[in-house]
Amino acid sequence: MNPMEPTTVEVDAFVTFTLAILLLFVGKELTQRMPTLRKYSIPEPVVGGFLCTLVVGLVYFVANIRIHFDLNVRDLLLLYFFAGIGLKSEVKTLVAGGRPLVVLLALSATFIILQNMLGMGVASTFGLDPRAGLLVGSISLVGGIGTTLAWVPDFTERLGITNALEIGTAGSMLGLIIACVIGGPIANYLMREHKLQPSHDARLEIGVVHGADSADTRLDYYGVLRAWLWLNLALLLGQGLASMIRSTGLNLPDFVGSLLAGIVLRNITPLILPRQSARNWKKVSQGLALISDICLGMFLTMALMGLQLWALKGVFGFVFSTLVLQVILTLFYTIWVVFRFMGKDYEAAVLCAGFGGIALGSTSTAVANMSAVTRQYGAAHRAFIIVPLVGGFFIDLVNALVISWLSR
Repeated sequence: MNPMEPTTVEVDAFVTFTLAILLLFVGKELTQRMPTLRKYSIPEPVVGGFLCTLVVGLVYFVANIRIHFDLNVRDLLLLYFFAGIGLKSEVKTLVAGGRPLVVLLALSATFIILQNMLGMGVASTFGLDPRAGLLVGSISLVGGIGTTLAWVPDFTERLGITNALEIGTAGSMLGLIIACVIGGPIANYLMREHKLQPSHDARLEIGVVHGADSADTRLDYYGVLRAWLWLNLALLLGQGLASMIRSTGLNLPDFVGSLLAGIVLRNITPLILPRQSARNWKKVSQGLALISDICLGMFLTMALMGLQLWALKGVFGFVFSTLVLQVILTLFYTIWVVFRFMGKDYEAAVLCAGFGGIALGSTSTAVANMSAVTRQYGAAHRAFIIVPLVGGFFIDLVNALVISWLSR
């Protein structure tokens, strides 16, 4: 074996999962002990997960050892999380979110074009094929690692961009890290600048409000068990819906099926079992909030654990320069455009925290950002419907069309 070749250490799925639990504890403990993290609503999983990323990167660069975690369970956690979001979505909230959803989709489509134009401009400045800039535009940022891997073969074979995988992976990696920390400060700035009043509504979609009265957040054994049952039913139905979506030729993330399944089950249950639903759904809702919180925390922790800093070698200068400009664009667009068009209220501020996550990371990052904000200031129910639907469903369609157009 080449003495310069890194030694690879494989960490199996069970050990990886156990380590993720420990890292989530670390993140929660540090967030409680460091007021700055709470002030800017930094998601707890980010703290522990990012520490793991740094340690793994340090081991690689110092000892030439590459640590690889088995992250197979991560995707299942994401399905549970989005099924939980769907199961807490009522028709009246969806109807109320109809017009804002269309507005946010239009704003997102406009941003995708701006993001790609910026990436292409920087690529030209570096003497690269301008279309390489798409890999540090909406492909890796709005699209995430899944969209990156889907487009890399086309960019490599058709366009001759041989390092497309390295550029896209690096963009997705750095974008995810930035997206995890950008949402809270955006919401904090908007609330302070516009003197917005928190909702103080403790009925959160995910987790509980910081300092909430334990009497208001008491969990019931059967409530948690029923919540778990409903989640599994949503995942089963979601598998069927995801297959139906794929059969149409649309390449959307699997969690879209789980989200839609949760919405369907939540809104047909009162029609089929009206008494049972009215009597038990409040306790089920508390169970959903707990399970969704754990699943999101574990997913985001494991997503950060899987980041490989050594993938930045060779493309760091181009990717870093582009991302600096992408962050500036995201901040300006979110604060001066999205916030104003979405109503300039507390809901809009929470939604902007989510938009920062979508623009540079993923839908799960967006919801993690919003969850961190609502834990501190109270629920924002409409934002938790609009952002997952736009970020997890509609925006993927728009993104695919824009990428196809610009990469011709």
